[in-house]
Amino acid sequence: MVEVDRDLCEANGVCVGLVPEVFDLDDDDELSISGASERPELRKVIDVAIASCPRAALGWGA
Repeated sequence: MVEVDRDLCEANGVCVGLVPEVFDLDDDDELSISGASERPELRKVIDVAIASCPRAALGWGA
């Protein structure tokens, strides 16, 4: 599952733009990650979102 380091996340929304099925920003600019992150067919595009995060706040959890 994808995890976010909330201390690093600035809610830039790059991940939301790349994989809206997985990432979303609420009204308070808090990033939420859906269970769709577990879908194998999204793995490559999630990897792109992780690599594209300007604050390196995203990663694969254990």
